[in-house]
Amino acid sequence: MSKYTTGEIARLCGVSVRTVQYYDDRGILAPSDLTEGGRRLYSEDDLRRMRVICFLREAGLPISSIAALLAEKKPESIISLLLEDQESVLREELSKTQAKLELIEGIKSELKEVKNFSVESIGDIARVMKNKDKLKKMRLTMVFTGIPVTALQWTSIVLWITNGLWWLFVIWAAVAIPWGIAVSIYYFRHVAYVCPECHEVFRPKLKEAFWAYHTPKMRRLTCPKCGQKHLCVEIYADKEHIG
Repeated sequence: MSKYTTGEIARLCGVSVRTVQYYDDRGILAPSDLTEGGRRLYSEDDLRRMRVICFLREAGLPISSIAALLAEKKPESIISLLLEDQESVLREELSKTQAKLELIEGIKSELKEVKNFSVESIGDIARVMKNKDKLKKMRLTMVFTGIPVTALQWTSIVLWITNGLWWLFVIWAAVAIPWGIAVSIYYFRHVAYVCPECHEVFRPKLKEAFWAYHTPKMRRLTCPKCGQKHLCVEIYADKEHIG
């Protein structure tokens, strides 16, 4: 049966000699034999054991868990449980990392729209990014609630043209107008705007906000603090946002 020195087993497993010695010190890879000079010698079984240890380490399992596992009489029955647990941990870490990457991408995207970059600009971007998902969710909710109203609108128009049923259009108007007013009030009560000049966070009057020129992210409004009219960035308005 082949015997391997510490250097040989380290080379075969792609680790350092110090790593092999460390595993010996921790009692998870003791050599099967020693030379007359006291040098460690490892068997084929030791090599297979070392490869298992390296595999588990690469999977992210801590040394303490590996030591406990290999101390069992039938470690193979526990390996799958440990790997499932480690998979769960790694997926959670991956999810957190992905969220950080999305945050960085979002900040980079917002920075492209900042003409005069300053420290205050970072604060503005932070406000935008903090509740970006809430703002998106609110907008989607509004879209979904508007689907039945839109469906009624087109149905009433088609039936008016084809069958002369004008009264269905009147019903749509009676529904759409109150719905539009209610949705507008709800929306503007849940958003605020950041002035790009003085960085004030404010909530405009409903009439001004409703009729103002706007893009998906901004609305042209007059800041109550500096009095300047700009395209102000829209954010989801938590209570702490409003000064």
